[in-house]
Amino acid sequence: MHYWVAIILGMVEGLTEFLPVSSTGHMILTADLLNFTDEKAKTFEIVVQLGSILAVVVLYWRRFLSVLGWERQRVKRPRLNLLHIILAMIPAGVLGVALHGVIKQYLFGAQTVLIGLIAGGILMIVAEKLPRRTTAQSLDEISYKQAFGIGLFQCLALWPGFSRSGATIAGGLLLGTTHKAAAEFTFLVAVPVMVGASGLDLLKSYQNLSMDDLGFFIAGFITAFVVAMFAIVSFLKLLQRFKLTPFAYYRFVIAVLFYFFILR
Repeated sequence: MHYWVAIILGMVEGLTEFLPVSSTGHMILTADLLNFTDEKAKTFEIVVQLGSILAVVVLYWRRFLSVLGWERQRVKRPRLNLLHIILAMIPAGVLGVALHGVIKQYLFGAQTVLIGLIAGGILMIVAEKLPRRTTAQSLDEISYKQAFGIGLFQCLALWPGFSRSGATIAGGLLLGTTHKAAAEFTFLVAVPVMVGASGLDLLKSYQNLSMDDLGFFIAGFITAFVVAMFAIVSFLKLLQRFKLTPFAYYRFVIAVLFYFFILR
């Protein structure tokens, strides 16, 4: 059962990290149901999150090389570059570092996650319903202004339960990108942001790690990595067909479950 807990939580993390449904909310709910809520559980969540991040790196390795300038362009045309990523990282990066202690101390609770689930779902519905003019059909057509604007929306994800992908994809739509362009940009920006945040958390909680738990953590990491790869590919196909609205309604269902299983 020890390893089944790691595999189940790894699956939940891999499935939800890049979907606009809040991986934090799902992990808290699942961990509570599995009675895995001690300090070691918090460290485990950081480790499996790194597994999900690795999935993006593997799937988009060519794009990362291009962004870093390590892949020669055959055709000279406007392309997504490192400045786009930096501009999108700045708002949440600055705010996250400044408020890291406050967020961890006061916002990582069941009630705040419940609020984040509902508020994020409402934003996603609004982004789908409002009329807009699409100016970026693909990832390479995203402007610096749109990149920075998406970064501002990413700040909303500092509130647990809001969902990074939900906030940034909705923000991208409101700023004139397509669903696919916003989603892929979200994946790319998530890597440095999540590595930084997870690395900071890991430095503060590494004392919870021990050699006895190595197999448990590896099982969760590998599971999250494999599941996240399938989840990312499947999500892009679903997003093209169903848009954000079904995911918003799903968030409301999770919020109800969160209320009855965690808050009551």
